[in-house]
Amino acid sequence: MKQVESNERIFAAMDIGTNSIRLAVIEMQSKFSWTTLSMQKQVVRLGEGEFTADSGKKDENSDEIVRYLTDEAMDRAALVCARFADMARGFGAERIVALATAASREAANRDEFVRRVRSVAGLDVRVISGQEEARLIYLGVSSAIDLKMGDKALFMDIGGGSTELIVGYQNTYSFLDSLRLGAIRLTAEFLKQPDKPVPPATWAEMQRHIKSVLAPAARAIRNIGFTTMYGSSGTAINMAEIAAHMSSGSPPQSFRNYVLPLTEVQAITKKLCALNIEQRRRVPGLNTERADIIIGGSAILQTVMEVVGASSLTISDRGLREGIIVDHLVRTNTSADDVSAAPLIGARRRSIQQLMKSTGVEEAHAAHIVRLSLMIFDEWKRLGLHGYSRSRELLEYAGLLHDCGFFISHTNHQNHSYYLIRNSELLGFNDLEVEIVASLALYHRKAAPRKRHPNFARLDGKTQRVIRILSCALRLAEALDRGHLMLVTGVSFARTAKSDTVEMSVTCSPEAQLELWAAAGQSEAFQKTFGMNLSVSAVA
Repeated sequence: MKQVESNERIFAAMDIGTNSIRLAVIEMQSKFSWTTLSMQKQVVRLGEGEFTADSGKKDENSDEIVRYLTDEAMDRAALVCARFADMARGFGAERIVALATAASREAANRDEFVRRVRSVAGLDVRVISGQEEARLIYLGVSSAIDLKMGDKALFMDIGGGSTELIVGYQNTYSFLDSLRLGAIRLTAEFLKQPDKPVPPATWAEMQRHIKSVLAPAARAIRNIGFTTMYGSSGTAINMAEIAAHMSSGSPPQSFRNYVLPLTEVQAITKKLCALNIEQRRRVPGLNTERADIIIGGSAILQTVMEVVGASSLTISDRGLREGIIVDHLVRTNTSADDVSAAPLIGARRRSIQQLMKSTGVEEAHAAHIVRLSLMIFDEWKRLGLHGYSRSRELLEYAGLLHDCGFFISHTNHQNHSYYLIRNSELLGFNDLEVEIVASLALYHRKAAPRKRHPNFARLDGKTQRVIRILSCALRLAEALDRGHLMLVTGVSFARTAKSDTVEMSVTCSPEAQLELWAAAGQSEAFQKTFGMNLSVSAVA
């Protein structure tokens, strides 16, 4: 990569974990947002050989096992750190923050590892405590979700050497803990032959150990309480991928906000325990690089969920790496107003606003389209034309983004809007919600939804119906502001004496003739959506 000049707005975060090293290079924006320039991950197994029974020595003073990183593992990790550092500098990163976690903090020779990385990569690695790791994971995951006022979430991140548990609200945490439980650690401690099936007795022994280590944290979590549970890390995501392949539907493009039921976790772990490593590698959805440690990770996932009483887990694709970024933004932000306001804007709305800003959306027109489309939505619900409630929010976001495709081209901009929405990092949304918002933007003009359209055809019937109704509302709203002059101020609907006709009354200025004609031109779309005719009239 060609070296470029350093830029104080370019920042890199490196997470040196027990299993993998992760890098993010970002360009900082305003309001605690950023644009991702590069995301990298490389499995290095830094903790390989560290947690086996014969790898450590007992400390004479504390009776604790003194553990060591192997030379081979340190060399692998140092080389990847160097490659990632070169990449970050190639993007012009002014600063690279590199943090090391469980494998390093428990190793007696961690200073040697830090020196190797400094020599090979020119990086000053900071080895952090378990509590600090938990705090940063909370920052990373909570920055991409929306919790209702007063709701608390339990956050869990399963690493190779440790598991972090956090209970927190949207803007603050009330409990942090880091447990010596990890996918690599448990595999080394309990699975002497990780390539063989796991006997029920061994599985039961693993669960007993996990429950013993978990007990103090579990009591605290039960006392504090939580309303929902989030899981980050490779174990949680990979279990969700396996679950999606096991279900009848096709796997989503993104597992962000994917809901993984405990019953599916239990079914998957039971299946994996019965397989040898070669059979595990052939399990659809399983990352082959995790085939030897997935049972250790799934044991933690399942046992924690069972003990704390969580019936499901919502997947987050953020973690420590993103927490480093958020922490850096907080520390370097010089505006007190920004610091206090940032958490108040939900992750969903923040990501919508960021895409609007980056694509130069005409905000006044977009806001007016939202007002009109929500009026239409509410009126149709009052008349009994639909019974939707939660999808109202998605219609609002589609109204804000429907013209973002102008950023690429005015010609067929609805197609470009679909592409931009579908391929942007819209935080706080699951894959289906992103598809709905993108589809509404696609169908706000020109062609209406049809089953011959590949993206529409692969959706289930219920989702197709939602898109048909919401896109019809958005089409009418767009027609009512055809000239972007905001000449229409209100709209209402009523059933007429004819049972097959609905009348739309438009409150507008006398100059809104083009808007009225455009609205009448959407009567065919209305008829195809509801099987009823639409008449349009103006009121003073």
